[in-house]
Amino acid sequence: MPSAMPAYITTPIYYVNDRPHIGHAYTTTVCDVWARAMRLRGEDVFFLTGTDEHGVKVEKSAAAKGVTPQALADENAAEFRRVLQVFGLSNDDFIRTTEPRHERQVQAFVKRLLDSGSVYLGTFEGWYDEGQEEYYTETKAKELDYKSPISGRPLARATEQNYYFRLSAFQERLERFFAENPGFVQPSARQNEVLGRLRDGLQDVPITRTNFTWGIPFPGDERHVIYVWIDALFNYVTALGLGEPGSELAKERAKYWPAQYHVIGKEILWFHAVIWPALLMALELPRPRRIHAHSFWIADGQKMSKSMGNFVDLPTIEGYFAKYGLDAWRWYMATQGPLQASDADFRAQHFHDTYTSELVNVVGNCPSRVTAMIGKYFEGRMPEDAQRGGEWPARCAQAADAWQRAIDELDLVAAANAPMALLRDVDAFINRTEPFKVAKDPARAGELASILAQCAEAVRIAGVMLEPFLPEKTAQLRAALGGGDAAMPFAKRTAWGGIAAGTALEKCALFPRVEAAKA
Repeated sequence: MPSAMPAYITTPIYYVNDRPHIGHAYTTTVCDVWARAMRLRGEDVFFLTGTDEHGVKVEKSAAAKGVTPQALADENAAEFRRVLQVFGLSNDDFIRTTEPRHERQVQAFVKRLLDSGSVYLGTFEGWYDEGQEEYYTETKAKELDYKSPISGRPLARATEQNYYFRLSAFQERLERFFAENPGFVQPSARQNEVLGRLRDGLQDVPITRTNFTWGIPFPGDERHVIYVWIDALFNYVTALGLGEPGSELAKERAKYWPAQYHVIGKEILWFHAVIWPALLMALELPRPRRIHAHSFWIADGQKMSKSMGNFVDLPTIEGYFAKYGLDAWRWYMATQGPLQASDADFRAQHFHDTYTSELVNVVGNCPSRVTAMIGKYFEGRMPEDAQRGGEWPARCAQAADAWQRAIDELDLVAAANAPMALLRDVDAFINRTEPFKVAKDPARAGELASILAQCAEAVRIAGVMLEPFLPEKTAQLRAALGGGDAAMPFAKRTAWGGIAAGTALEKCALFPRVEAAKA
């Protein structure tokens, strides 16, 4: 339910060695829906995304293209920014790890870690996953059969002098933290994975590299650059200015920490659920309230792969926009995506079927029926409801409560189901009361007016709850139902009686039918 505390949600920052694809689109859309929902409730929200631009992969890719790492980072970061605009996302900031504000603060944080004794110089001998830029001990590498758990490629043997973070020193504090915060990692299956690995005992982790130069120099020893994963994790607090407490940025944004949600993919859970909280403990900063690690998209039952031709890349996504519209894409991402423990299967036919059964047949058809009958029987004016809503005010309040509880838990499926169930109830009410038959009896004009007024008002309230999912189409619905003040608090907007009798209403057709693509 609405809180007086500021709300802060983050995506992971996306690595610029890759072009935007469905994984990036999905996580950012999830965060966007939540941020819009919180703003709808009148919350003070900050929504952050951005790009991760350092590391050996960027350096190698730039060399292969004959450009500087900065030029490659600039090119791909610009593409990510463009995509945010194409997707209509409402982020409050876009942080790049090559920005001076970020680099300065990362060095300040690392110096604090060094001065506190949480960082020391040592030598790493073990195994390295170049794709993930992650180190493994001999024990862990053997358990993985010396292959990357993400890409399946062989791990590389590595020996390197590094600065280390004393992660092992935080074993007991982390165990206590998880015991006191049982919902810290969601879904619960992901938390169980973290706890299982935590029981194996923590090893100190390298936080610098010396085999490349494209990174933030380690303070006091510029032979080393700060490991890209440590650099990247700090983006959540550097965007708020926490590394420069007296700055204007910190004065404006420090109130948003700790984050309410870090939304990430499950492949980067360990960094966020264990290493990040330990770093914050070492810096005496509050921990985020929750890490939500979603699963993966697969395609037609198989892992997505460019070589197999089933990879949902940006041109593919833009093809769906062209055919079904942006809101339809958002709806599919939010309601059919892998937000919980299971992977989600992206299939063109399933997308089409979801569009037709939910958006065309419910979100489109229900308002169309109601506004068409009001146009036909009441000259397009909101009728007078002598029954004062009947049972509908309580039903709508129940839906709004369910929506709010779901939003608090980042349960987007349940949040979408609340207004959808309301619209289905309106359809069922129309089928039961048969206003088109009532209209044939002039003596029942008052009954007809109440039926259609109640339907229109319930549709309006459902539309409010659908706004974070379908911002373009619900704006059209709001206009068709007489406008209304979109800046009013959620509680007032979902209260019964928002459309005054006599208000001019327009027939609206929100989602046209689309032919399915032939196999």
